[in-house]
Amino acid sequence: MPYTVDFNTVSTVGLESSPVAAALAGLRANEARYFKNKYDHVFTVEPASEAQTTVDWVHRILKEERDIVISSRPLEATAFQVKNIRMAYLFYESGLSINVMYTVDDPTKRAVGFKLSEGMEVPEELASRFKFARQKSKLAGTIRGSYFTLKNEY
Repeated sequence: MPYTVDFNTVSTVGLESSPVAAALAGLRANEARYFKNKYDHVFTVEPASEAQTTVDWVHRILKEERDIVISSRPLEATAFQVKNIRMAYLFYESGLSINVMYTVDDPTKRAVGFKLSEGMEVPEELASRFKFARQKSKLAGTIRGSYFTLKNEY
């Protein structure tokens, strides 16, 4: 069942099994606020088990582009389009969030982003491949993030 993310009242609904559930909920709320403010889009998520197409799409991109397999279990997922950008998000039990930004009409503006919730370690499968920049968020504390651009079509 879809869950509308409220960035005014941060909730851990759907994320309770994460050891950093509160920070992950703040990270999820931070994304919801961004999309509401920038695109007037209401950010909804659903259990990853009910969004297998989205999970498979993101995991395929990670595997084919960089041979990355995330060991943590995805808890929630969402996929939507704003303007000409197809977006997909996965929120993992470890506190990791992965998003795919895929412009439908401009192959030079396609990327995968990683965000780490406050309090989590950098996942082993990402640690040697990416440097993470820090960003402060009122909702999520300190977020560490990195990204790579896509080379292929998906």
